[in-house]
Amino acid sequence: MRKIIYYVASSLDGFIAGVGEDISGFIQQGEGVNQYLEDLQSFDTVIMGRKTYEFGYKYGLIPGQPAYPHMDHYLFSNSLSFEAPHEKVHIKKIDRDSILKLKQQEGTDIYLCGGGQFAGWLLNEGLLDQVKIKLNPMILGKGVSLFNEVNRTYQLSLNDRKSFPSGLQIISYDVLY
Repeated sequence: MRKIIYYVASSLDGFIAGVGEDISGFIQQGEGVNQYLEDLQSFDTVIMGRKTYEFGYKYGLIPGQPAYPHMDHYLFSNSLSFEAPHEKVHIKKIDRDSILKLKQQEGTDIYLCGGGQFAGWLLNEGLLDQVKIKLNPMILGKGVSLFNEVNRTYQLSLNDRKSFPSGLQIISYDVLY
């Protein structure tokens, strides 16, 4: 069964964006970012919620088009729709069974792109397998949380850690249910 890997940038205090979805303080270039971009090439499927997908509009994403051209996109939303989405863009209702079916399909592990709300729901449903954090050496104080509405404590097991000259670290944990 394919794993769902939440691969996301975070501040030291657990925010994936600042107030107003500001990401300007996050490290945008260098060896750590290059590693992240290289790692993305190993995924053939990406999942995300509506807010994360629409966040891409600020950076030129055209509604209904794939954010990552080499990946099949599954957008989980109860309200999002497009007249004629690209063949790689699929909209699904937020539903545990839909996620399980996706995990059982052939392919690589699944990239969970951003979204503290969706990530929290996946964690609570026991569907999130790995958390891979691009830990940025900064404190935001407030903003968009790494996980929203988590209903209990979850233990994690460290499986990899890389440090880069910029101070960025990529830390990978398996979720223990």
